[in-house]
Amino acid sequence: MFQFANPDQLFWLMLVPLLAGCAWFSLRSRRKALLRFVSEPMQARLAPGVDPRRRLWKILLVLVATSLLLAALARPQFGTRLETIEREGQDVVVALDVSLSMLAEDIQPSRLAKAKHAISSFVDLLQGDRFGLVAFAGAAFVQCPLTLDYAASKLFLDALDTSILPVQGTAMEEAIVKSLDMFTGEEKTHKVLVLITDGEGHQGDPVGAARKAAEQGVVIYTVGIGSLEGSPIPLRDERGRREGFKKDPAGNVVMTRLDQGTLQEIARETGGEYFRASPGERELIDIQAEIAGMDKKRLSAQEFTQFDEQFQAFVGLGWVLLVLELLLGERRRVGHVWRGRFQ
Repeated sequence: MFQFANPDQLFWLMLVPLLAGCAWFSLRSRRKALLRFVSEPMQARLAPGVDPRRRLWKILLVLVATSLLLAALARPQFGTRLETIEREGQDVVVALDVSLSMLAEDIQPSRLAKAKHAISSFVDLLQGDRFGLVAFAGAAFVQCPLTLDYAASKLFLDALDTSILPVQGTAMEEAIVKSLDMFTGEEKTHKVLVLITDGEGHQGDPVGAARKAAEQGVVIYTVGIGSLEGSPIPLRDERGRREGFKKDPAGNVVMTRLDQGTLQEIARETGGEYFRASPGERELIDIQAEIAGMDKKRLSAQEFTQFDEQFQAFVGLGWVLLVLELLLGERRRVGHVWRGRFQ
């Protein structure tokens, strides 16, 4: 099996036909110039040691050597082998609140934007852990199943916004239950849920759901995002221009505030910890450090094909051909140099 690691570099091989054209033009011009002074039969008699075929061989060696050196830039790979890769870590699910209250700008640029940036940074810190994503507002759904493909999980994260769920609210209980369904295996360890929300106006019994999570061995870390003083919820049109603020039926501007009490109780029930969102996003760094200190479980073992770099062979052969071109002369040995020259 053969491949090029950087196939875009094969573009440089277009120089080879250009060099061949230049060589052909040079030979043709040289031949015409010689014919102006002496005919071909007389050239053979005056310079019997000159071998035109050797000149062609020298050009061919240069062209092949150049092709090999340029092909080496594309990193040719072959000689495959099978390797077994084992990963160890935790199953980590992040449940993110995408309700309208997350549009509040008491944390710049908004609660939701800040939370998404923090989660993206959190994913970068994971060390072999499987990562999953749940979004919730008035309902909850799995945005990204547990995966080791962190790049793909970030694409799912980027797609989240407050319009993704038509039902508004803060269904933390449903978010916890939906997250529990994502964890596989009967063991009561290696399961972590990170709940990020402002906690305001929650529905159902999230503390009761946390107790069920604790029974299944799930540790919940909660991150409260927002201010205690409260902030209005901006409303924007399709172009992102602010149209005003959300108001209640009486026409008063709705103020959204962080509810720390419920989040602290949820974390306490599972042996986790509550964190307040900070501008430096230190809270998720601390959570990742605690996850890294937990006992690991084997998450996957897969065999895959590894391509071996072989550009060295192309470079080496190219240099050998260039040396041969230097050693190959244009003249052949002639036994009797003067025989018949003056007849």
